[in-house]
Amino acid sequence: MIDKKVGTVMDAVADIFDGATVMIGGFGEAGSPLELIHALIDHGAKDLVVVNNNTGSGHVGLAALIENGQVRKMICSFPRTLNSTVFSDLYREGRVDLELVPQGTLAERIRAGGSGIPAFYTATAVGTPLAEGKEQREFSGRNYVMELGLKADFALIKSRRADRYGNLVFNKTARNFAPIMAMAANITIVQTAEQCELGSIDPESVVTPGIFVDRIVTIANPAQESLLVSEGVSYP
Repeated sequence: MIDKKVGTVMDAVADIFDGATVMIGGFGEAGSPLELIHALIDHGAKDLVVVNNNTGSGHVGLAALIENGQVRKMICSFPRTLNSTVFSDLYREGRVDLELVPQGTLAERIRAGGSGIPAFYTATAVGTPLAEGKEQREFSGRNYVMELGLKADFALIKSRRADRYGNLVFNKTARNFAPIMAMAANITIVQTAEQCELGSIDPESVVTPGIFVDRIVTIANPAQESLLVSEGVSYP
């Protein structure tokens, strides 16, 4: 019997190793798997390469993971956003590296990695510092930069509903990077707000099929990152 449920968030992240590349879903707070990130902090894996849209807010979630010294490098599009001070300070101090990637390019690099495409060409970043050192070619009279597909050892994502096979649906735009990250990771770990029975999700509504999911942990009432930030909460 296929049953991808695990009992706790700590069980879910127990094998994330030092030096792993970890994709973390979320567009700011929307879709951020806060409880899984906090479990990763408690787990203690370090020297991580983290792929995310940004670098977190306040002193919880991804920002807390970075502040705790567990992230060696961030690959992201928006290293500085509202309430994100942790990364900026550590970056200026030389304690964390940054690979800046335009948002659309980041999404396509992840999608390509999950689809077995090693590289592709895009006009984005031509003529900017982000194109330096990268292969460039001309197609139909226009210059393009070659970007590499992105893969990961693990992906941490958040869904609204999941069955024990790992079929997922998301809460509107909270899906953001989650489906493509699930495809691009060797092991995909999901925190879901609702664990439902097999057959209760309309197959036409499934966004991420269970073939891309390895573990599911149910967090019925996940914390709201913006609330924690506004209250000045720090983790751990």
